[in-house]
Amino acid sequence: MSTLVLDGQRTSGRDVRTQNVNACQAVANVIKSSLGPVGLDKMLVSEIGDVTVTNDGATILSLLEVKHPAAKVLVDLAKQQDEEVGDGTTTVVVLAAELLKRGNELVKAGVHPTSIIAGYKLAVREACRYIRDRLAVPVDRLGRECLVNAAKTSLQSKVLGGEVIEHFAGLAVDAVMAVKTRRDDGANAHRYPIQSINILKSHGRGVRESTLLGGYGLNLTRASRLMPERVTNARIACLDVDLRRAKLQMGIQIQSVDPAEIEKMQQKELDITRDRINMILKAGANVILTTKGIDDAALKYISDAGALAIRRVAPADLKRIAKCTGATIQTAFADLTGEESFDTSALGQAQEVVEEVVADSAFTFIRGCRDFKAATILLRGPNEFMLDEMERSIHDALSAVRRTLESNMVVAGGGATEAAVSTFLESFAAALGSKEQLAVAEFSDALLVIPKTLAVNAALDATDLVAKLRAAHFAAFASNEGTPAINDTASRDNAPVANGVPSTDAIQRNELKFCGLDLIKGRVRNSFTAGVLEPAMSKIKSLQFATEAAITILRIDDSIKITEATEPEEPSY
Repeated sequence: MSTLVLDGQRTSGRDVRTQNVNACQAVANVIKSSLGPVGLDKMLVSEIGDVTVTNDGATILSLLEVKHPAAKVLVDLAKQQDEEVGDGTTTVVVLAAELLKRGNELVKAGVHPTSIIAGYKLAVREACRYIRDRLAVPVDRLGRECLVNAAKTSLQSKVLGGEVIEHFAGLAVDAVMAVKTRRDDGANAHRYPIQSINILKSHGRGVRESTLLGGYGLNLTRASRLMPERVTNARIACLDVDLRRAKLQMGIQIQSVDPAEIEKMQQKELDITRDRINMILKAGANVILTTKGIDDAALKYISDAGALAIRRVAPADLKRIAKCTGATIQTAFADLTGEESFDTSALGQAQEVVEEVVADSAFTFIRGCRDFKAATILLRGPNEFMLDEMERSIHDALSAVRRTLESNMVVAGGGATEAAVSTFLESFAAALGSKEQLAVAEFSDALLVIPKTLAVNAALDATDLVAKLRAAHFAAFASNEGTPAINDTASRDNAPVANGVPSTDAIQRNELKFCGLDLIKGRVRNSFTAGVLEPAMSKIKSLQFATEAAITILRIDDSIKITEATEPEEPSY
């Protein structure tokens, strides 16, 4: 019989779960005050002095040095939400932390973690079904204004809110529609690859001078003034290869005392680069893009052939250009036999590649790409901090519009969806006779953390305002009527309220399920008629991701931190 000895620190049972929950609460508290249209910004300073000012949850958490393993789960959660949905990163982290807090309280009360996990899974399944069946409204019934409102809802909490929100919301919608393409599977549907929308930043001017430009833009110019500014019927070679004079590998030296031999070696180095360029040009390329350098001798070869070359292209930009034009990125010229070649099929195609001066700066645009459409948003702003935050804001707006179009469903914002689902789950939990009842009820209460946080960040009385919001949703749930017909123009004025709750004379009782918070006037209103809309997919994904993260941490009942191994000391004689 052997005994396993662990050289480390072990924490078990209730203690480890409490430690994990406290760590997650600490992470959520960092970004909780940035939630909503009146949330506050955070200033983060790196070790080398780089300053970032933002209220984007994913950006804040990515810049924090989180060491606790359970807290890292929430950091990864925000990253996953940002990649999958593009918006709602703060919401998903705050919700996950609240689920963990309430789950831990149930464990302390004697409920087994397995029952809590089963209850959470049941609750999120029913919540997503309720959103799809009762709360979501098709986009085609609301028209373009629905897309603009979805973008405005995303931008409302960003630096682009306020007076310029209309301009940037329209900019986001136009950009997403500009890259609309039909799906490859032949289905009668479209996709909106926002990766084909490049965001360029140019320091100076006012934010209102930001504009949408056709084609994929690069903040680069041609490598030589002798090259043409415009190339039509472009055949583009995308290279991850250095086009400078070939040099010997590191550590290899050739010693020679004969000047003629040295001159031959130098000429051979130039000939290798010249042969590579001629090989590319003979394949039909008239535009060369490379992530590396091009020396003066190579530039002369290219300009003499009447081609256009751009060097130091960012790898991310080159990948997007290759995807849009149908090109294949070449990382080497040698094939399996060691012979160098360049296949014509590796070339991408576009209608034109042109260098233009926009807003006092020169940019290169690739227009009429073969495989995918492309667009460019040029942002103007007073300083780099502002431009960086504008880029993050417009990315979230683009993601919101794309998800709205792809899911074709929207839900009411301003805490309306969370309050409606909370009301439904409260009734659902009361009808359950199993031991998961307590977990479903706690899940229902946890959803209210979103409207509560919105109200607190707006300096409002959260207790009073959320109580009025719940009263409206209880009245809607009690009516048990179907989804109302929403006016396509969504131009009705905000309904009047009585004591903070919309009167049933002004809003039909079955429309009360769309009531959310008006954080400016401190009242409850119909979020649909107010234009506060969010993609249904965003809400569903947020619930699913937050629940999965909470379940992952609640499953942990043992933590073992292994002591770092140390090298044995050498004996001294």
